[in-house]
Amino acid sequence: MSLEPIADGVWLSVAPAGFLGLRFTSTMTVLRLSDGTLLVHSPVALTPERRRAVDSLGPVRHLYAPNIYHHLRLGDWSTAHPEARVHAPRGLASKRRDLRIDRFHGSEPEPAFAGVIDEFPIRGFRLEETALLYRPGRTLVVADLVQNVGRPTHAWTRFYTKVMGFHDRVALSRMIRLAAFPDRAAARRSIDALTAAPFDRLVVGHGAPVLSGARQALIAAYAWLPPARPERQGSWSVW
Repeated sequence: MSLEPIADGVWLSVAPAGFLGLRFTSTMTVLRLSDGTLLVHSPVALTPERRRAVDSLGPVRHLYAPNIYHHLRLGDWSTAHPEARVHAPRGLASKRRDLRIDRFHGSEPEPAFAGVIDEFPIRGFRLEETALLYRPGRTLVVADLVQNVGRPTHAWTRFYTKVMGFHDRVALSRMIRLAAFPDRAAARRSIDALTAAPFDRLVVGHGAPVLSGARQALIAAYAWLPPARPERQGSWSVW
């Protein structure tokens, strides 16, 4: 449960995660802001050990739900750190009426993020995910945009990842590809903007971080998404 540093101002904590009998891990990322306070991205279980490890780095002032699925432990962290601002997608407001949300993704800019964290909303993605670029550590932080689960030893998980095309590779589950991208053109533009950002490392919500070749790995993971068409300009309408 200890925090693992992977770059200047970036720490990870990993916890078990399960879904439909599958056995994965879920990754929480802690980012240090310019004033020394912390942002906790995609919080996992708030154990005494994990809380002590995070609090030892500085005061938690921001809690970040990256999409409408990575939110289960957010309430516990918000209760433990009531002074922390909660950032979440708009769709989470109806899903978690018990949760106080201070700022929605894509609304007004967060002053504390200026010059340190850039937010990249992924348009056309049903999960309403926003990726974070942590500039000081040149690290891109995502949740379900891509996975890197390696070679699971659990039989059902191994079978599922092979069938769904993300076994032992940085990739996205075929199920998410098919079901979660109603506007592929918008998603393609968002991915292109993301892969043009200055990052060397990639932290994923499920699986190991990519510590080298991260940009190429993300580009390859979205090779299935058709290229964006150039926008038409100067078209005429005949009435």
